[in-house]
Amino acid sequence: MAESAAPWEYSLHLPNDLRAVTVSRRTLRLILTMHGLIGLVDVAELLAAELVSNAVRHTKGPAALRVRWAPPGTLRIGAWDADPEPPRPPRAFAHTADDEDGRGLALVRACADVWGWQPSARDGNRGKYVWCELAAG
Repeated sequence: MAESAAPWEYSLHLPNDLRAVTVSRRTLRLILTMHGLIGLVDVAELLAAELVSNAVRHTKGPAALRVRWAPPGTLRIGAWDADPEPPRPPRAFAHTADDEDGRGLALVRACADVWGWQPSARDGNRGKYVWCELAAG
């Protein structure tokens, strides 16, 4: 199957539950496989897992995973959460190697082409959207 030629976007609404991380990873794998983007699956799964994990571990409200493809080759993965506070800036990955937590955004920064965050409301809830992008090929 060839890469998707048309833009598309999926959103997955998630409860505040650590099982949401696995659900997100498996859903993302299926989406990318069905759109012929299997070459992005491994890194995309890692990035989605880190973003969703942060959303459900560090907030008390619901979360959402959003996956968007923009031809000719940009995959954006993002997680919305109900905490409007900005994420803590990631430290260099080498400085987090022995830490038990706090490596999520360092991994995102190391593996994604670009990442960022923005304030965002969903269903009347203030929150933030943390995203990253991967270039295909």
